[in-house]
Amino acid sequence: MPTTPVSESLFRLGLNEALPVSEEATTSRVVVNNAVLRTVIFTFDAGQLLTEHASPKAVVVTLLEGEMDFTVSGRTERMRAGDVIYLAPNDRHALTAVTPCRMQLVMVDMDGREQV
Repeated sequence: MPTTPVSESLFRLGLNEALPVSEEATTSRVVVNNAVLRTVIFTFDAGQLLTEHASPKAVVVTLLEGEMDFTVSGRTERMRAGDVIYLAPNDRHALTAVTPCRMQLVMVDMDGREQV
C-alpha cells in the first residue's frame, strides 16, 4: 500500500465514481496512509456488516451516505448521513448497513502522544 507523505498535500478526487456501492458486498479504498493517519472509504450494500472488532488507534467514523446501525461497547445507534462517531483506542465496535452506505474512517496513530 503506497504511503502518503505527511509533508505533502494531496487531492483524491472522483472517489464516489471509483468506489460505487456493489451489490451484496462491502468494498474499501485507502485514500491516505502515513505514520500519523490512515483514511479509508468504505461502501456497504444493505445488510452487509462488520463483526465486532477493535483498533489500537483512535478512530473517527463519518457516515457519508445511507443509514447503518453502529454498535460501540454494547450500545447501538442508528447513524444517518452526516453523523460522526469517535472511537477511543481499543473500544470494541461493529456495524450493519440498513441501506446502501458510504462511510469514511480516519485512524489516528496515538503512539507517543499524550492521551488525555
